[in-house]
Amino acid sequence: MASNDSAIPPHAHAAVSMEVPLKTSAPPPEYSATRGAGGSKKHAVVDVFFRVVLFATSVAAIVLLVISNQTELIPIAPGIAISRTGKFSHSPAHINLLATLSTAALYSIITGLISVFALRKPGGTSTKLKFHFVIVDSLLLGIMAAATGASGGVSYVGLKGNSHSRWNEICDTYDTYCIRVGASIALSLVSSITLLLLVWINTYALSKKIARL
Repeated sequence: MASNDSAIPPHAHAAVSMEVPLKTSAPPPEYSATRGAGGSKKHAVVDVFFRVVLFATSVAAIVLLVISNQTELIPIAPGIAISRTGKFSHSPAHINLLATLSTAALYSIITGLISVFALRKPGGTSTKLKFHFVIVDSLLLGIMAAATGASGGVSYVGLKGNSHSRWNEICDTYDTYCIRVGASIALSLVSSITLLLLVWINTYALSKKIARL
């Protein structure tokens, strides 16, 4: 009786031995469009929120600055006093701050509406729009910070005076005026911080989009 091995041709053994299962490499994970759109939507929502905060703080600072005028009787001699009004318009720094706050409020309305419309799009805010936001937000941040610092410096002199320049403090007489101007400057500082956060957020979102290209 012939063995089973003799019935199999020699070339069949070679074919069997060559049939080694090959490991196929898994395809690289592809980026999910749904996940990318979700992240872009979140960034757009946060962007809208901070632009609403920017609008609220800017308008509140404008109102406090405009209503800060205070009229008091200033004694100039025994039994003689004259009426004097403390106005924010007496200081160019405060006028500059008012103009900057007005610009920030208008800018927040325009960009906030643009961000809301971007939320309605499937892909969210475009890369080009985010780039423009970063540029203009950074520019307005510098202007706002400069105006806030200048107005704060003038207000500090009004609060503490300057003996070297013989500038007397006025906040002991115009207390309401100083409180309202100080609150306006504090809100302007909050607006500056909000713009800084907007720059950070849009820069981060822009970097994530560029990394996926």
